[in-house]
Amino acid sequence: MSRESILSAIKKNKPEQVSLPEIDLGIFHEDVDLVETFSKNLESVGGRIVSFNRIEDLDAEIKKRYPNAKHIVSCSSESNLATMSISNETEPHSLECIDLVIIDAQVGVSENGAVWISDNDFIVRVLPFITNDLVLILSKKDICLHMHEAYNIISKRYRTFGLFLSGPSKTADIEQCLVIGAQGAVSLTVFLI
Repeated sequence: MSRESILSAIKKNKPEQVSLPEIDLGIFHEDVDLVETFSKNLESVGGRIVSFNRIEDLDAEIKKRYPNAKHIVSCSSESNLATMSISNETEPHSLECIDLVIIDAQVGVSENGAVWISDNDFIVRVLPFITNDLVLILSKKDICLHMHEAYNIISKRYRTFGLFLSGPSKTADIEQCLVIGAQGAVSLTVFLI
């Protein structure tokens, strides 16, 4: 069959469009401490939480936890630790030596410890994956209860690329051997402000 005849057959046999179901999000409500539950769930998947009250202490806290980081990219206006500058023209392959990346996170999800980041907050898409260690800065007020709420929040924001991260990169095979940092950062630390 030719390409045109295949596409024509698909158009003729296209099923009737069905509306998405209406979901009453009230049935998912839980009376939980969002910060505590978020922290517990992030730690359960290998992430770390650092909670503090003064944004002025951020760089000191990061230095304390990553004293050996030399090649640092900061995409956050809250941190002045950057030792490397990047731009839209930066060749991603030139970033293989990065020790630490610091990114502002937009939303945290209490139910699973996931954090939403988008390319509005980091210029080169490979940054969260190519670094050895990843630091995300998240406001406690930006933690929501569940993924339904998180998707509702991010649906109202402009972005071309974004993702939920929950802990450092990890993979396991059928021999039940867990490898941390297999396809991305070896560590993920969320600094809660």
